[in-house]
Amino acid sequence: MKITIKRAFIGLSLLAGLTSCDVNRLPETNISDDSFWTSESDIKAANNYLYTFLPGFNNDDVWSDDAFGLASNTISDGSRLAPATASGDYNTPYTLIRAANNIVEKAPRAAVTPAVLDRYLAEARFFRAWAYFGLVQKYGSVPLILKTLDENSPELRQPASPRETIVDQIYADLDFAIANLPTITSLGTADFGRISKTAAQAFKARVALFEGTFAKFHSKGDATKHLTLAVASSKAVIDSKEHALFGNYFDLFQMAGEGRQNKENIIVKQYGVSNTERVVTHSYYRGSLENGNVNPTKSLADSYLMKDGLPLTKSPLWTLPDSSHKVFRNRDARMSATFMKRGDAMMTTKPIFDIANLVFNKTGYMFRKFANVDDWNSQASTIDRPLLRYAEVLLTFAEASYELNGAITDAELDVSVNLLRERGQIAKLTNAFAKTNGLDLREEIRRERRVELAQEGFRYWDIIRWKTAETELVKPVLGNFYFKGEFAAATVNLTPDNIILVQAASFRKFDSAKDYLWPLPINEIALNPELVQNPGW
Repeated sequence: MKITIKRAFIGLSLLAGLTSCDVNRLPETNISDDSFWTSESDIKAANNYLYTFLPGFNNDDVWSDDAFGLASNTISDGSRLAPATASGDYNTPYTLIRAANNIVEKAPRAAVTPAVLDRYLAEARFFRAWAYFGLVQKYGSVPLILKTLDENSPELRQPASPRETIVDQIYADLDFAIANLPTITSLGTADFGRISKTAAQAFKARVALFEGTFAKFHSKGDATKHLTLAVASSKAVIDSKEHALFGNYFDLFQMAGEGRQNKENIIVKQYGVSNTERVVTHSYYRGSLENGNVNPTKSLADSYLMKDGLPLTKSPLWTLPDSSHKVFRNRDARMSATFMKRGDAMMTTKPIFDIANLVFNKTGYMFRKFANVDDWNSQASTIDRPLLRYAEVLLTFAEASYELNGAITDAELDVSVNLLRERGQIAKLTNAFAKTNGLDLREEIRRERRVELAQEGFRYWDIIRWKTAETELVKPVLGNFYFKGEFAAATVNLTPDNIILVQAASFRKFDSAKDYLWPLPINEIALNPELVQNPGW
């Protein structure tokens, strides 16, 4: 049975107004603000609203060089303009921040013990940190609001706070959460899905790695400070022994990977246990994967190593394929779990996959994670979306250790990326192996991150923090080899090497002077003259 959060959503219709709007304007049919904040169940119900902000399935990978949709993406190809009005990218995090601030201010009214109060305040502060990190990633500096406001609040017209100030507040909120949240083990099955102590530690590691590498490669801020925190926070999760890798990589993204029995998932967006017992569903497989809204690229495909642990350009196991299924021969097992290949279960009207339809799957590849024939038929999947996995923690530990010290020991590799390579059934990475084969350890650690977390929305933000987007996003978008006898007839552009050319480099650009930050919505600047547009926009 899934978590209490789901059973308590009945009250969200009244709590949504309570936590995101002026409480004095609630309709008379709703519970009054003065009478609500009295018990632990009230606070818990209010906190349940915060969980609705955990992001569901999306197609954000098309922002990067990992994926392409039915048409070019303006973020990926550098053609976007500053938006006239605020979208969910800017407004939704502030709605969550307001809801969290409301709880922080009003939960102390309830007749509960200090420990109970701090546990729920810790949840609220975790979600405030979650929201601010999303804003920092996109916009850099934004207004820092730590209390609920009304239409006359002077804070509505305050300038953006420095990035470092916001990040320090994120750390403070997460430190409070770490100190006061229960362990995932003590949450048990009944409360599985609520934010735990290791969730806050793992998220702090994510924030610190982003900020540390952003500072290092953009020459802004104190890289050492953040990288030190990233190592310590990820190591704390590892040392907790609360988490472990799930045995089967493909099943990790199926119903088989759900619930507390899967110790890899640290934070998940939950949907339900079946189509008859659910809160919400998604149609990610049919609506995005099969319909071509997000398709893997050759760039991603080529990142997967051969079984000997070497890249395609160095391995004697690699030969040019003469059919689609040979693309996967002798490769990292995670590739077969992430990419559709001939013979995989596909959909009711086409029981097995042969090769992608170029009308929809423009690259000639199709993603496989979360693909499920029953879900295709019902168009109502309840497979959860993992938002933070133990695998990410291991990758954070490895990368932060390397970037902090300029080196990584074999022992550190063994407790991090080599556990992932073992699951992928490829050779271990050691310092000697890298030296013998002319491999760059930084690039191999980054490669592991790319393939392990493929199709999970990380790649764009990684090339932003590494300051490599200016190199990667201007390259042509390429797809699979064109196997004429397998693909259905379609108009397709090819390179001289018989590779599908999806978008030529001449249609792609990245302005390093402005594109590493997103543009603030123009109407927000009009509403608050103290806000300054990001450079170049």
